[in-house]
Amino acid sequence: MSRSIRLDAVLIQAVIAGALSFAHLHDLAEAAGQTGWKAWAYPVSVDLLLVAAWRRLRTARRDGSAWTWFVIALVASLGANVATAGLLDLDHVPAWLRILVAGWPALAFLGGTLLVHTPTEPAAHPQPVDEVAAPEVEMERTNTSAPTPPADVPELDPAPAQPAPGAPTVPAALLDHARKLADTHRATTGAPMPAEVLSARLGLPAPMTDAIAAHLQLT
Repeated sequence: MSRSIRLDAVLIQAVIAGALSFAHLHDLAEAAGQTGWKAWAYPVSVDLLLVAAWRRLRTARRDGSAWTWFVIALVASLGANVATAGLLDLDHVPAWLRILVAGWPALAFLGGTLLVHTPTEPAAHPQPVDEVAAPEVEMERTNTSAPTPPADVPELDPAPAQPAPGAPTVPAALLDHARKLADTHRATTGAPMPAEVLSARLGLPAPMTDAIAAHLQLT
């Protein structure tokens, strides 16, 4: 209940102050030679410029031009209130005041145009840490979701083929000699040594040669 009463009191005070200021501006304009509807247009022009400058200041506190036009409109409003308080003879308005009143429409139009059409520079906000780290997090997620390639494993020589059951036993010295012949043939020709060539080089019976070829995996 108390909040509602305070709000109503503020509104009533604002209406009274606005009406008095409006009337003072009208009286001053009329005394300066502006009659009829023109005298009523002056307080509207002053109040609109004041409101436009205030709205501009709400979005751009550091805008020097907005502060300039706000002060100009405030001085015009306060000046009219003071001038009509008996300090000025409204029947004999000085020439400089008539000039100011006559030039006010152009000044108010210029101020309103500049306030409306001057772009507002957005305030620089620091970029959130989450947004900066987002690409890295996304990359980590991508790397995590992708299959991890297996580590390089050294290639091992295939186990030598076991000779068929019943094959003759090959002496180790003969097997080493045959392996040297096969290695020499591979190094010279770049191809594995055929079993027929090994058989011709060793001059051994076919069963023994087949057993050696099986050990060396020759075809």
